[in-house]
Amino acid sequence: MRALLGALVCVVVAVVSALAVDSRLDRHWVVRGITLLLALCCAALLAADQSRRFRQIITAVGLLMFGVVFPVSSTTWATPPEIDFALAVATDAKNAAAHDARSAVTVQDVKAAAEARGGAVGSRGTSEVRGADAFPLIVRANPAQGRPWACVSFTGQEAKVRAC
Repeated sequence: MRALLGALVCVVVAVVSALAVDSRLDRHWVVRGITLLLALCCAALLAADQSRRFRQIITAVGLLMFGVVFPVSSTTWATPPEIDFALAVATDAKNAAAHDARSAVTVQDVKAAAEARGGAVGSRGTSEVRGADAFPLIVRANPAQGRPWACVSFTGQEAKVRAC
């Protein structure tokens, strides 16, 4: 019964924390799936292994870590300021493409959106803000900013934002 309740709590925490993160942050779905799987494995071990108290405690700690601590902490850390800036730029670029009745967002849309917000765009492979002509693009809130960067890429009007 404790294992079933623990598994249910883990699923609820995983779903709520996944919905709290912007869907354009692509790498978080894999991490969330893995931690949910590990939490459910711990719940299954807790339900199956009733032999030693020490094993039950270790399994319960694993259930707590993979089912609650990891999903909540990854939600808290999901959008640092550079990612928030990149998400805002992606939204502005998508809106500009939609306003011009285009089915795809261009590099120029992203550049214009970043510059309108006081930032800059660069390309991967160089650390300088120049020569950006293909996705993925490095987006910076401040043109003189060093790392950390956020990368933005578009497929049609679907944005993907991640840390570079």
